[in-house]
Amino acid sequence: MLRLYDYFESGNAYKVRLLLHQLDIPFELVPVDILEGETRNAAFEEKNLNHRVPVLEWPDGRCLAESNAILLHLAEGTDFLPSDPFDRALATQWMFFEQYSHEPYIAVVRFWHFSGTVGEHEDELEAKVARGYEALDVMERHLEGRSFFVADRYSVADIALYAYTHVAHEGKFDLDRYANIRAWLERVASQPRYVGIEDEVGTKA
Repeated sequence: MLRLYDYFESGNAYKVRLLLHQLDIPFELVPVDILEGETRNAAFEEKNLNHRVPVLEWPDGRCLAESNAILLHLAEGTDFLPSDPFDRALATQWMFFEQYSHEPYIAVVRFWHFSGTVGEHEDELEAKVARGYEALDVMERHLEGRSFFVADRYSVADIALYAYTHVAHEGKFDLDRYANIRAWLERVASQPRYVGIEDEVGTKA
C-alpha cells in the first residue's frame, strides 16, 4: 500500500489526499507535524532531503516529493490528466503558476495566520497579500466563460489551484469580488469522490 507523509493543514498534502481518494487508490496516512520539526529528523530526510510534505512512498521504498509532481504521476493515464499534448502542457502551465505565483503568497499568508506568526512578518505582509490578489485576478479572468482551467474539464490543474484557493479566507483574502472563482470552487467541490481538507481519508499509520 502507498504511504502518504502528510501534515493535515497543508494544502499541498491535501492535493494528494484528494486525488488519491478520487482515483480510489488505498493509502496509509502518516501524519508529520511540521510545527514540531518532524520533517527535520534523519528518518524523514531519507525520504525527502528538502524536509517538506507531502511525500508519497511506495511499498518498495521509492519516494516522490513535490505535490504537483505527485499529482502528475498519479494522474498518468487517467481522466485527470489531458491526453492531448497541448492541453497537457496547459495543465502543467497552471500547476507551475500555482507553485510560483499563487502558493508562495496565498499559502504563506494563510500559514502565518494559522501558526500565529503573522505579527512577526509585518514588513512582508502587504507585499505578499498584494501578490496573492494578483494571482486571484489572473484566475478570475481566465475562468470567465470557462468551467475549469483546461479543456473545460476537471483535471489536476484544478486540484492544484483549488487546494489553497478554497481556504484563502483563512489568510484573510476576500473572495467576495471573485464570482468566477467562487463558482469554480463550487464545481470542484461537487466532483465525484470529493473530500474536504478536514475530511479523514486513508488508513492511519
